[in-house]
Amino acid sequence: MLNEQACIASFIDRMQAELARLVQSWEIIVVDDGSTDRTREIVDERARRDRRVRLLHMDHRGKGAAVKHGLLEARGTWRFMADADLAMPPDNLSRFLEAAQAQPRPDLAIGSREAPGARRVGEPWPRHAIGRIFNWVVRCVAVPGVQDTQCGFKLLHADAVRRVVPHLTVDGFAFDVEMLVLARRAGLTVREVGITWFARGDSRVSLGRGAAAFLDILKIRWRLAGRSEPGNGRPISDSRP
Repeated sequence: MLNEQACIASFIDRMQAELARLVQSWEIIVVDDGSTDRTREIVDERARRDRRVRLLHMDHRGKGAAVKHGLLEARGTWRFMADADLAMPPDNLSRFLEAAQAQPRPDLAIGSREAPGARRVGEPWPRHAIGRIFNWVVRCVAVPGVQDTQCGFKLLHADAVRRVVPHLTVDGFAFDVEMLVLARRAGLTVREVGITWFARGDSRVSLGRGAAAFLDILKIRWRLAGRSEPGNGRPISDSRP
């Protein structure tokens, strides 16, 4: 999370309310990626009110590094990563919990703007087109079968975190792709969960970041080329039960 003073208080308040409704035990970890605005001050104030809110400080390294740090510091059996702007309303959390309780149980349940039941709201068509082109490349090069790797909402079982997250090397926006590639090679299962998603008016998606993400995908492919998948590996599943 970087410079999210405009929305971080709302994020914490809304997540607290929804988590209290859905589960008995929870914590919220906010990983600050070197913000220069009032983000840390706002989170500190919320943490003083509720000890289940924790703030982790980092020098600026990128979204991938921040997510990795937060997932490894979390203590729950299930660990949910979310963007601070809550482009996905918190009431969608129940969809992930339902997926986690389904049989066979997935190791990762990932938010998808393309899976059955998904709905996009207010997304400009150029951004949608760029996103679909990016995903097409991802499916061809790295993770076939997953319709939306870049949605910022993912639920991971603690065992999946242990087996995958320490090995993440990408600090930028393509860390999701690396996470899913490593999950596949570890024989873990992934289920896409259709969500309602609202486009952010001040989205930080840019041509430069997109180009960097494409480059990271090629690096992931090159780094893992020739490494055999586990003998008992199972392919990543699609959105079907």
